[in-house]
Amino acid sequence: MDQHASVVDRLRSTHLPPPGLQHLPEPPSSTARIVGPGIVAAGVGLASGEFILYPYIASQVGLVFVWAALVGLVTQYFLNMEIERYTLATGETALTGFSRFWRRWGLVFAILTYFANLWPGWATSSATLVTYLWGGNATWIAVGMLVSIGLILSLAPVVYTALERIQMLKVAAVLLLIIVGGVFAVTADAWRGTADIVTSPRLPYEELGFAVLLGALAFAGAGGGQNLCQSNWIRDKGFGMGAYVPRIESPVTGQPEAAPGTGFVFEPTADNLDRWRRWWRFANIEQLTTFVLITFVSITFMSLLAYSTVFGLPDLPDDIGFLQVEGEQLKDAVGDWFGALFWFIGALSLYAAALGIVDYTSRLAADVLKTSYLPRVKESHLYVGLVWGLVAIGILVLAAGLDQPLVLVVIAACVGGFMMFLYSGLLILLNRRSLAPEIRPARFRVGALVWAFLLFGVLSALTIWQQGGELFG
Repeated sequence: MDQHASVVDRLRSTHLPPPGLQHLPEPPSSTARIVGPGIVAAGVGLASGEFILYPYIASQVGLVFVWAALVGLVTQYFLNMEIERYTLATGETALTGFSRFWRRWGLVFAILTYFANLWPGWATSSATLVTYLWGGNATWIAVGMLVSIGLILSLAPVVYTALERIQMLKVAAVLLLIIVGGVFAVTADAWRGTADIVTSPRLPYEELGFAVLLGALAFAGAGGGQNLCQSNWIRDKGFGMGAYVPRIESPVTGQPEAAPGTGFVFEPTADNLDRWRRWWRFANIEQLTTFVLITFVSITFMSLLAYSTVFGLPDLPDDIGFLQVEGEQLKDAVGDWFGALFWFIGALSLYAAALGIVDYTSRLAADVLKTSYLPRVKESHLYVGLVWGLVAIGILVLAAGLDQPLVLVVIAACVGGFMMFLYSGLLILLNRRSLAPEIRPARFRVGALVWAFLLFGVLSALTIWQQGGELFG
């Protein structure tokens, strides 16, 4: 009984019920059976950074800064794995774990995530690419996209399954673009220039400024609230103790369960620890071979494509207009078909990112509300209401004519970095204090979290300082 109590007592708090006790489920025999959350993370994260920011940097200074994407991705890999560690061990999300320290932590992160995602930027960017292909009004197309996102997320019987399939389709489309573009569009000079990634890495701050470069380093792949949602996605996939927690299902086409928002822990017996080591190995392999690899290959290729077509062109826009110029150059270099393919896959990619952003924003908020404030309400019902609330906010923003308002862009940049700074530090406390000694992070992983804490702290301070000076100076 004393051992049972010590396992549960680590997660006791004054306002949340203690977790239950269960055996750790047997992991699958093959990694292929748990592939999914890393692809979802890559699919949602492949957005403006991969399609605009890194290609823009390559168009200005070549491939000498692609190294930063790998540094940013490796940093996020360690963050994601510590977020996953807690959920694998408890079936709870990292936000629930933070809330065991202080009830308001979950609410703080949910509000910050909303602030970062109030402007429906990815939907409007996708709509703009559609106008390059077929014309039309980007605002009305974006409204239609937002409504379709609401319908998909509220009518899919199991929301995670629908999200995973859409993100897999997106990743497959991007990989198709990489293969076709590698054959027809990337020049021999560009392929030779890939050596600069390793032989001539530098920080070209004089040409582009610190904010652009450091922001690209920090937010390659995911960033902000998306990393936190790794907990929710692996739980719905059934990783570890997440297998005991019901998934989010549609109130219309599924069968949502009314279950507590807290989770379960396992005793550190020999059998459970053997299963833990196998789960941990599978989860690490899944994250490295999907999120890290897919994102780095995509950033590298999109940078190569930009380097091949628009390197040295003067007065290139650093927003969605960059893709119009690049598409026109691809039409001239390869043919109209490839420019159209580039815009089509770009539109699909940004639409899938918008869907993922609405999903993870709503997931985080629903999890917090269910766990700490509305325990008797089904999480699926909260989720659907929050999805349509975010869709409605996006439509109102578009109806008000707020086309990429500066204030919202500044808020998104500042909030994302600040969130990562906060939860990097909280993860150190959470996984070292709340988990059994046998499954706590090793010293080198704690060191990686300290690095992330310092990196995102400095980056968020620099971003706030520079953007605040531009906004109010």
